[in-house]
Amino acid sequence: MCSLAFLEKPAAGEPAETPAIEPATVESAGIRSSFEAQSAPALPLADKVSSTGTVSSTGKVSSTGTASSTGTVSSIGAAATVEPLAEAGAIQAEKPARRFWQWSKRRWLVLMAVVLGIRIFIGEASVVPTASMEGTILVGDHLFMDKLLYGPEIPVVNWRLPALKAVQRGEIVVFRYPRNPAETFLKRVAAVGGDRVEIRNGILYVNFKRVAEPYAVHHAPVHNPQESWGPTVVPQGKLFVMGDNRDNSSDSRDWGFVPVQNVIGEPLFVYWSYDAPSARWLDENPAHRVSFYASIAENFFRRTRWSRTGMLL
Repeated sequence: MCSLAFLEKPAAGEPAETPAIEPATVESAGIRSSFEAQSAPALPLADKVSSTGTVSSTGKVSSTGTASSTGTVSSIGAAATVEPLAEAGAIQAEKPARRFWQWSKRRWLVLMAVVLGIRIFIGEASVVPTASMEGTILVGDHLFMDKLLYGPEIPVVNWRLPALKAVQRGEIVVFRYPRNPAETFLKRVAAVGGDRVEIRNGILYVNFKRVAEPYAVHHAPVHNPQESWGPTVVPQGKLFVMGDNRDNSSDSRDWGFVPVQNVIGEPLFVYWSYDAPSARWLDENPAHRVSFYASIAENFFRRTRWSRTGMLL
């Protein structure tokens, strides 16, 4: 709504007088601005510019709130309006970008916390580099290991949560090597604490009973007189473990029993299997590792054992 007040024109024949403009009030979008024109000599146009526009001596107002005596829009008022709008647009464009990066950081932190929590408390992935479990688990099998049931260990403080499952005979477990806890081994439990264990001519006896082992692999004759061990009783809180590849496994027959608290999990399934020799998986030379990874990328589809993907253990 616009309200303007003007004086009447002089009658014909009367001397023309300089029109005096009463205070004019412009209302636009709830913003009220006042402009006053006096009969004194006109001020420069720039002095009549307000934050919302200008009014000429004729009292005509353009639709943008700025006008000149010629009826054209003044560039001075436009500049006063455009610059704040440009700055506001830049700020508005900057805020979504800032919010995006802040949200991205939050998502990365949450994702890292979830992955770390899964690795510590639930399970983790690992690769089998040796053939000690050949027949059941092959060199190059990548396994997902369950840790939750065996009392996961909290880092830094080295606290163990209570185990939800007791280790049973015949199970495959992942444990810390008793002679070097930094290394992890994967073996099958042959006997638990209190069991009497004996191997005679390659045959396992637990508590005087022969144990059927369809998973055991013997490259030498099964009834090999040299493949004998025991008898002995497994101490309480200890495990007697062996690899399924009995002729190519370093296990309890060589270095003794495994403390139950050394068990950190059990393999659940094979999520990927790649056919490569043990030497390639065990080689820690950085240059050789890069060469090996390049070879995997080149031969991924040809040397992946697709039939083992997703196999439960």
